Amino acid sequence: MDKSDKPISYFVALIPLAVLIVFMGLAVFLFGDLSATGPAQIVLLIAAGAANIIGLRRGLSWERLEAAVVEGVARALPATMILLAVGALIGAWMMSGTAAAMIYYGLGLLNPSFFYPAAMLICAVVSVSIGSSWTTAGTVGLALVGVAQVMGLPVPIAAGAVISGSYFGDKLSPLSDSTNLAAAVVGVNLFRHVRHMLTTTIPALIIAAILFGVISLSKGASAAPLTSIEETRALLAETYNVGLPALLPLFAVFALALTRFPPYPTIAAGAILGGLVAAFFQPQIVVAFADPAHALSTPLALLKGVWQAISSGYQSNLGNDVVDRLLSRGGMASMLPIVWMVIAALSFAAAMEETGLLARLTAPLASRLKGTASLVAATVGTAVSMNILTATQYMSIIIPGRMYRKEYEKRGLAPVNLSRTLEDAGTMTSALVPWTTCGVFMAGTLGVPTLSYLPFCFLNLLNPTIAIIYGIFRIAIVYENPADAGARADNPAAAPIGKG
Repeated sequence: MDKSDKPISYFVALIPLAVLIVFMGLAVFLFGDLSATGPAQIVLLIAAGAANIIGLRRGLSWERLEAAVVEGVARALPATMILLAVGALIGAWMMSGTAAAMIYYGLGLLNPSFFYPAAMLICAVVSVSIGSSWTTAGTVGLALVGVAQVMGLPVPIAAGAVISGSYFGDKLSPLSDSTNLAAAVVGVNLFRHVRHMLTTTIPALIIAAILFGVISLSKGASAAPLTSIEETRALLAETYNVGLPALLPLFAVFALALTRFPPYPTIAAGAILGGLVAAFFQPQIVVAFADPAHALSTPLALLKGVWQAISSGYQSNLGNDVVDRLLSRGGMASMLPIVWMVIAALSFAAAMEETGLLARLTAPLASRLKGTASLVAATVGTAVSMNILTATQYMSIIIPGRMYRKEYEKRGLAPVNLSRTLEDAGTMTSALVPWTTCGVFMAGTLGVPTLSYLPFCFLNLLNPTIAIIYGIFRIAIVYENPADAGARADNPAAAPIGKG
């Protein structure tokens, strides 16, 4: 018998995962927030190497293992192109005033009588516009926590509202790395993934807003808005043209997305339009960024500024630390660590799949999954467990994404069900674990211990709960063959899909 046909012991199958967990913990300990900028990718490649060594010892040829990795990474090339386009778009929108305009109008939502829901909505608007929960929480969120402190409101509740709003955009924004990563790992269209996530995220947002509203009313929040918020809005209005022209790239991207235009050209068009808006409506911003020494003619300075923002990002220099940190982002170069993460993650996944180790790991659990509800619940549980065990948000998306992809396919479920659930659980709970990179960042930035703000992160807690409820009652569950959905829902015995 060929050694590759021999049964794999469960202990052997656990070795690459154990290597991943141990080295990932070491990476987080040694590098902290910087672990995702290189060390985590190396850990994934080491774990992939461990899986390949086991495959070689079982008689698989290196050529076969290498071909599997190449094929796995090749499937992510469209996603990597989208990621690079997203980086270009962010850089262009930071310079064009598109992001500044969205932040300006978002801050205008602040109502002191309903401080907590207003804080959550402000952070939601900002995080959608820039695609980063960390940047949102570290800038606008930090200011809002200060507002709560000055008003005499409980700071842990304010931190919960800030984190809830920040992760709304981290989960939904096409500019977010986790959004792109989940779509890439599962292999679904980015905009289809975003649209499907609305089914769980919008109800969670509404419920969270109601809860925060009740708390605000009970606390009697009636103070006036803090002066610094108005100063920030005034600075943005004085520096940028925050009128309709600044919002044109946003409207264009939304319009193309609604018509189901392919993601890459849609985002690339948004980046190009952002560059044009910057050159024509924010020329002083572009020239000051590209040519502070006034060594170039204006046309060349405009060209250089847009080019630089798209390639390496925009650097704001307005003299306001909060605003400068908020608007200094983007560029294709900023997405290279995420592209590296995707390549490393899919290399690990391909090695685990080709050697049969992933199938051996999932077999005991898969045999207990009797229907849709149990499959969704298992996905949620695994994603949360990966946040706890690996201390990084990316692993909570990557590992269960590859573990359960074939199970969803076998049960006739569209892959968007899996990609949505990965973000419902993996992305949304990443800041609720004290030792994850996200938990450490949020606690350190907002000055509130993780376990103190955790009970008030309503959006983050509601999303995985709603995902499980949807699985139980088959709400917003998409089937690969819609004609089979009714038969399977009415007669679970007709296929291996039931309420579990």
